Amino acid sequence: MKKQKIQFMRGLALIPFLTASSPFALLQNQIPPIHQVERFIDGSSIRDDHASKIDAYFAERNMPLEGYGSKMIAEAEKNDIDWRLLPAIAIKESSGGRFACGYNPFGWGSCKIKFSDYDTAIETIALNLGGNNPHTTQYYKDKTLIEKLHYYNNSVVPTYTAEVLEFMDLIEREG
Repeated sequence: MKKQKIQFMRGLALIPFLTASSPFALLQNQIPPIHQVERFIDGSSIRDDHASKIDAYFAERNMPLEGYGSKMIAEAEKNDIDWRLLPAIAIKESSGGRFACGYNPFGWGSCKIKFSDYDTAIETIALNLGGNNPHTTQYYKDKTLIEKLHYYNNSVVPTYTAEVLEFMDLIEREG
């Protein structure tokens, strides 16, 4: 009888270890990544919040790209880039579209490349920065944000990366 009690107690001690390592236990404790969480408690969308921050930043400074926040968010998500990257580059390159050359608020191609509208420019730059354009994939695919900014312009302007990162922070805080 005593031997059975000991074996029973050993079995009880193993239960937490066995259940903690089971596939079902792992699923119970998973929290989805923030980019997969779409709603806040009040029902508003994270996408809407980010788009509002971008548009608010542009509006407060009377920048022509006001109203393009949703487009920038959609293209950033589609190309798996930071939601603040496109507006920050546009701020750095053209003061949010104020000095855009041919609907090119991003200074893409040293401003020699013209776009028919801002939507096309946003789509094109997001595609490239996401590493999804076969012609520029070597510069942007599987690169960190810092590496992407280095290839974008830091090799020409040494302070470029730090300035764009600062704009990204301002969009998030002030928008």
